[in-house]
Amino acid sequence: MESEVREAYERLVAAFREGRWNDKFASFAEEATVVDGGAWFGSLSEYRAAWNRWAAEQDVLPVPLSVDTRIMKLQMLGQAAVLTHSIDSSERTDAGEETTHEVETIVFGKQLDGRWLIVHQHLSPRNA
Repeated sequence: MESEVREAYERLVAAFREGRWNDKFASFAEEATVVDGGAWFGSLSEYRAAWNRWAAEQDVLPVPLSVDTRIMKLQMLGQAAVLTHSIDSSERTDAGEETTHEVETIVFGKQLDGRWLIVHQHLSPRNA
């Protein structure tokens, strides 16, 4: 089961690295809750709607120049898994290249069809 969770994580990270936003959102269960940028979203549709509003304000959707991740801990808890990882990503903005340093906790839940999907995600900035 741990390998299945790691594969689900790798699919998520690959989609983010490559700017495949629909594939990123496909990693989430519909009932997923998300804390991102200090905002709380009670469902995937709320999170996606906020992301779509933000994307509509952009001239071009940013694709990260680089994304480095490191799993800090993976806890298997039966039909759930808690994965904590660090993320260092860089993107080009109007102000130049910006690098963000974050830590994220992802809770995966095993679905009835056997897929491991994100049921909660919490993303926070961290000191470099």
